[in-house]
Amino acid sequence: MSDITFKNTRFDPDLIEFHGIAKQMAKSVGYTANMAVEKQLAQLLRLRVAQMNACSYCLILHTKAAHDQGIHSAKVAHLQSWQESTLFDAAEQAALAYCEALTDYDHAGFAPIHDAMNPHFSETEIAEIAAIVINMNLWTRLKLAQGATPVLEG
Repeated sequence: MSDITFKNTRFDPDLIEFHGIAKQMAKSVGYTANMAVEKQLAQLLRLRVAQMNACSYCLILHTKAAHDQGIHSAKVAHLQSWQESTLFDAAEQAALAYCEALTDYDHAGFAPIHDAMNPHFSETEIAEIAAIVINMNLWTRLKLAQGATPVLEG
């Protein structure tokens, strides 16, 4: 990503210290956090939220992070069509469905999707997955609001 920079075309969130607030939240569910949730799954969830919210900044950042964490390139390439793929195990499928339900929040359909997490994850892991998705939605919306537009250097 060293050959790509981002230009804020709408506003600078640091004017109201928004980045600071978001970074504080990310400390508990970000890359360096010690979590019960497997790191590759956490990265897949971040990338899926970026896809769903069409955030260029987050798509570039989290696609690279997924590759850096050793997630198979086919999984990254087929994440958007995970429901049609055999590359994702049952736990990943439950977490991705939860991620999508929480991002697109359908009140009537949310409870069964949440309940489908129970065979695969502990209560702590489910809470962490919710926090990862919520935090990522915050970041994608921030980057979209500020107009973080990728610019190829050179």
